[in-house]
Amino acid sequence: MAKSSSAAPSSARLIQWLGLALLIIIADQFTKVLILNTFQYGDSRYVTSFFNLVRAHNTGAAFSFLAGASGWQRWFFVGLGVAATVFIVWLLRRHGHQTLFATALSLILGGAVGNVVDRLLHGYVVDFLQFHWNQWYYPSFNVADSAITVGAVLLVWDELRRVKQN
Repeated sequence: MAKSSSAAPSSARLIQWLGLALLIIIADQFTKVLILNTFQYGDSRYVTSFFNLVRAHNTGAAFSFLAGASGWQRWFFVGLGVAATVFIVWLLRRHGHQTLFATALSLILGGAVGNVVDRLLHGYVVDFLQFHWNQWYYPSFNVADSAITVGAVLLVWDELRRVKQN
């Protein structure tokens, strides 16, 4: 039985969005390998008056949430990442024609998978970007975290546009 003509564009769109997620994963893992090969744990290099490169390990989630737990959180966050991946791919299959929405989901997917890879390989997420002002330091983060954040902002923007149109 021949596939319908609408299946091909849907598959092509899904591949496009998964390709974007893959680019995020590659950029994330590449930068983390650079940090792991260049810095010892805890090392910090001054770049500007408000930005450092550091090597930090986060066993928790955003802002080190659950970092002090006994180790179970590693597998919890891996499971959460796998579940999020399945759900996002399903959403991309259904809504790949919505460019802003699919871009946001692809960024979140790439970031989530990038951090899951870290948890599986190391048991923690490698963070290395650190912004600061005077004595205040923003928690360190990485390319995956940045992609997730940009994706979340785009999701909010997409929803605000959708609400405004109705």
